[in-house]
Amino acid sequence: MVRGILLWFVIINVIGYVVMAEDKDKARKRRDRVPEKTLFLLALMGGALGVLIAMYRKRHKTRHASFRIGIPLLLVLNFVLYGYFLSS
Repeated sequence: MVRGILLWFVIINVIGYVVMAEDKDKARKRRDRVPEKTLFLLALMGGALGVLIAMYRKRHKTRHASFRIGIPLLLVLNFVLYGYFLSS
């Protein structure tokens, strides 16, 4: 169970990082973008750390209050839920 949760943590955060980085690349090239709902969904599913790291490393969505506030709040929720499931 613990290994599965840790594997999920790694995979979903890598996906969150990659999707956020790709969205930044698409924004630069003026291509179709990843919907903000998708980025928030990835963060809600446990990938908030990956999304947050990409947000600041790529300087993407950092001016949006919904991301500056929402992603860190989802990160706290992620840690609470990961803590709960890892302690069970």
